[in-house]
Amino acid sequence: MKIMIRRSPEMGLSIYVPKKDLEEPIVEYEHETLWGGWIKIANGWVLELPEMAADTTLPITVNARKRGEDE
Repeated sequence: MKIMIRRSPEMGLSIYVPKKDLEEPIVEYEHETLWGGWIKIANGWVLELPEMAADTTLPITVNARKRGEDE
């Protein structure tokens, strides 16, 4: 699924899922740089993020895979 990851002063790191009109803060992540690991958002979803350079700037739209789907 396509998601946008961004950083805001009031929410910190968050994602936006356009198809679901869902915006949630990121509450936990596997890697400090985010990329190539999983993130957990406030609603309980765990998403796998693609490998990207550690200095990738935000906001950015990426393809993420929700854990539990296609497994």
